[in-house]
Amino acid sequence: MEILTSLSEGTQFSIQLAVVLICLFYGAKKGGIALGLLGGIGLLVLSFGFAVAPGKPSIDVMLTILAVVVASATLQASGGLDVMLQIAERVLRKNPKFLTILAPFVTCILTMLCGTGHVVYTMMPIIYDIAIKNGIRPERPMAASSISSQLGIIASPVSVAVVSLTALLLNPEINKHPLAGFDGYVDLLAITIPSTLVGVLAIGIFSWFRGKDLDKDEDFQARIKNPEQREYIYGDSKTLLEQKLPTIQWVAMWIFLGAIAIVAILGAFPELRPQFTQKGTTKPMNMVATIQIFMLLAGAALIIFTKLDASKIAKNEIFKSGMIALVAVFGISWMADTMFAVHTPMMKESLGNIVIEHPWTYAIMLLLISKFVNSQAAAIAAFVPLALGIGVEPGIIIAFAAACYGYYILPTYPSDLATIQFDRSGTTKIGKFVINHSFILPGLIGVIVSCIVGYFLALGAGYL
Repeated sequence: MEILTSLSEGTQFSIQLAVVLICLFYGAKKGGIALGLLGGIGLLVLSFGFAVAPGKPSIDVMLTILAVVVASATLQASGGLDVMLQIAERVLRKNPKFLTILAPFVTCILTMLCGTGHVVYTMMPIIYDIAIKNGIRPERPMAASSISSQLGIIASPVSVAVVSLTALLLNPEINKHPLAGFDGYVDLLAITIPSTLVGVLAIGIFSWFRGKDLDKDEDFQARIKNPEQREYIYGDSKTLLEQKLPTIQWVAMWIFLGAIAIVAILGAFPELRPQFTQKGTTKPMNMVATIQIFMLLAGAALIIFTKLDASKIAKNEIFKSGMIALVAVFGISWMADTMFAVHTPMMKESLGNIVIEHPWTYAIMLLLISKFVNSQAAAIAAFVPLALGIGVEPGIIIAFAAACYGYYILPTYPSDLATIQFDRSGTTKIGKFVINHSFILPGLIGVIVSCIVGYFLALGAGYL
């Protein structure tokens, strides 16, 4: 330990950064829950090797993740999610000519309502079926929809990323210079929702013209000359419309949406929240606690009114992916806070002026970190506290919130890989050089446009 602690601060920082990056890269490579668990190795090296006092994991963020995930998983277990998906399919099948524009909006809005992009898996076979039966190159709506489903996370009232960013911006220990008039939750969504929707529109417009039409695509035409391949490509229709969903599933959907609406109203009107006096100052209950209470309430109401078997909640995809996100945020945020807290003065001196003079560099750093950790919430938990510590304006963080989505850069994210498999025509694919895959351009276009729109919205709101 003495050998390591006797090194210069710059050398210690370099070694510690290398350890943290190795943990992140290896954790991301192993996937799943490993990303959070690898944080334990980083913490061991930092604390026992460099005598760095352990920092603080993002407890508020983690508890909110838990509440939101349980509510969303309960919605799925109760069948309320199936109602949303059926409504979405009905919209798409009525307007097949505009599939490339509508499908990305449908998947984005589903994510905004449910707080997770995993709802896209059910929609992809439907989008493919509509596209191939109407002579539309499947790559166009499918790649756009996969990207848009993830882009919608930062615009969701119940997503882990929005909750994380809200909690960090409202935490006086992390954000030493809070924005005047910024209450966090609703004010953040007032920037991220319109900027995200404009980004999704840009993705749809670009995708409308990408690639060759199927009748002019030599590879596709050669493939369908084989009768077996033609049968495989066109196949049977996938649809939810034939299913008659019971009334109780509609009740489940309205309970969940009602809880979201109440949270939004309480965020917009602080006077409706309970008032508490602390240290001589009376303030309304903060939005982090409000979200947690009403998400738990939504889950409880779903169990009570739909007579749901509670044991089913922990067995679905939303619950499993949410718990993985919880562990990832725990390990990553704790490791990052431990390392960066002790080196913040040095980093502020060396990086602060660069980021302050060139705010767009913050967006690039956040984008790359998101790719490393494959999670928007984990990227926010790891980088936003550091950014605030070295002097990045909170307004910049709000404006460039969409930059937390960067894991489309390499086609390794589950929703993108699944989309490739769902596209039996072979038009959605990974290119020869890996980086030239079907998702890279829609992803870059969506994030860049969202960041530009977010910047001007934040400017108009007086945050910059």
